[in-house]
Amino acid sequence: MTPSRGIARLLEIMAALRTPGSGCAWDLAQDFSSIAPYTIEEAYEVADAIARMNLADLEDELGDLLLQVVFHARMAEEQGAFDFGGVVEAITRKMLRRHPHVFGDATGETPEVVAGLWERIKAEEKAERAARGGGRDEQRALAGVPTALPALTRALKLQQKAGRVGFDWNDPRAVIAKIREETDEIEAALDAADRDHAGAEVGDLLFAVVNLARHLDADPERVLRETNQKFERRFGFIERALLARGRTPAESTLDEMDALWTAAKAEERR
Repeated sequence: MTPSRGIARLLEIMAALRTPGSGCAWDLAQDFSSIAPYTIEEAYEVADAIARMNLADLEDELGDLLLQVVFHARMAEEQGAFDFGGVVEAITRKMLRRHPHVFGDATGETPEVVAGLWERIKAEEKAERAARGGGRDEQRALAGVPTALPALTRALKLQQKAGRVGFDWNDPRAVIAKIREETDEIEAALDAADRDHAGAEVGDLLFAVVNLARHLDADPERVLRETNQKFERRFGFIERALLARGRTPAESTLDEMDALWTAAKAEERR
């Protein structure tokens, strides 16, 4: 086989890898559950390439992510459930339905109007699935938030869904009050020497901080990622400054490093 720009060649390669007797032993040993962690990892690597604005890496990582879709589709085809063509058809149908302002008669001149259309159509689809299946889960306000999402993202989506049915604050300052309440509860647990309770309260604090980010239209994953990068950058400044003095962080005092941290912040403001 030779490389190709067409999806058919990639499907052929995956079929060959999954062919008993002549395929790859590792690929043949996999199932949906064993491949799922790789799918998540590849999605993160796509996001990392975007954050670094490295388009060469992005091209490569998107290919790795596409391979995950092809892998899952091939395993489903082997079970007679669906194939890659079914995946493409399903997403095509969904995109046509969810963009009536492009492919139909609806209007959507602003991103806000389009987002409202999207959510309304998703709600209609959920109601239809519930009617077909006769189940109650689809009708729950918090249904449909995958448990495998990163915790911050899942907290954000749960809060968004709860907010749509009116379970929400109207003012970010009310969320700040909740954050203060949660820090008070952590302090009380520490005073009682109950570290397990304090740890659990940290979870409540993080959930409240995500809520504050949501009210400020700030994606918590993005802003925390940016803060991580800022921390790495400033700590790198500390390490370089100490290296120039012939020392490492482990050989320095906290006061020295704190002073250098302040210097790193001042350097960034210039």
